Amino acid sequence: MSGHSKWNNIKRKKEKTDGARAKVFTKIGREIAVAVKEGGANPASNSKLAALITKAKANSVPNDNIQRIIKRAEGGDKAEYEAMTYEGYGPGGVAVMVETLTDNRNRTAANMRHYFDKFGGNLGQMGCVSFMFTQKGVIVVDLEDKDPDELMMDALDAGAEDFDAGEEAAQVTTTPENFTAVCDALQSKGYSFISADVAQVPATTTTLTDPDQLVQMGKLLDALDDDDDVQNAWHSLENEEDLDR
Repeated sequence: MSGHSKWNNIKRKKEKTDGARAKVFTKIGREIAVAVKEGGANPASNSKLAALITKAKANSVPNDNIQRIIKRAEGGDKAEYEAMTYEGYGPGGVAVMVETLTDNRNRTAANMRHYFDKFGGNLGQMGCVSFMFTQKGVIVVDLEDKDPDELMMDALDAGAEDFDAGEEAAQVTTTPENFTAVCDALQSKGYSFISADVAQVPATTTTLTDPDQLVQMGKLLDALDDDDDVQNAWHSLENEEDLDR
């Protein structure tokens, strides 16, 4: 899962193939399992788990699957994963922040370096781009048959920080702490989510105009998305809709 969660191309992202959906399910499942092992199986007392359950449901992961993953992790699933974050720059100086869960840090580190080198980027040191990002709850709401002004009021009343509407979808931004509460409030009013996640949002963005750099950036993000160890690839590209993905 990549991007900085703009709604302008979110409709296209929603139309995933079955294979892409299966990969998303697997990655979210791994995150849920790690969250259960770290903080317990009760989402009421494990805010990270609660946020991941919301994310899973927004990505159409069946509730039975979610509960099965939680029970398996609670029962002592032997799989052990380590959270590792990699930072660097893509083509044209686009900041990229990659969150991984890995059972082999040497393999993952080698893969990350390979992807950045192959597709015109540079893998940097820890902290080289993370200062450009702020963690936010990002909820993309389907506006079909919905009034944007009413959604804005409902979102702000529920504790949202910001609101931005397009023609087909709207983006609601929250603090990480308010993410689950705002999601619950909006769902209780009948709103449908295209995506919902606690994301790394860039303070400033970079626009690529060079066609070759756009091609390379798309290939870099595809390679990261296709890697089983990569959970999220956040970036500062402004015009993601110009990528051929």
